[in-house]
Amino acid sequence: MEHVNRFIIQCGEATNRDELRVRLFSSSLSGSAFTWFISLPPNLVISWAGLEKQFHKYFFSRVHEKKITDLVRLKQRNDESVEFCATIARG
Repeated sequence: MEHVNRFIIQCGEATNRDELRVRLFSSSLSGSAFTWFISLPPNLVISWAGLEKQFHKYFFSRVHEKKITDLVRLKQRNDESVEFCATIARG
């Protein structure tokens, strides 16, 4: 949600036109978000509302499973309890 709001603010007047929002949105993405965007089937998204819905559906509506690489990167800081780290690992 925050990313979409930042995008709209940054585009200013250009975001008044639905087709420009759709066209410019990919330039605001990086990493896994850009990979998601370029993997969308052709003609799946034909409006800004549809693109926004797909973005939120993919990034905010699903349960994110933790991978072993996520757990390997997990570090406990000196001021964090073991319980806190376990909560973070569970997601």
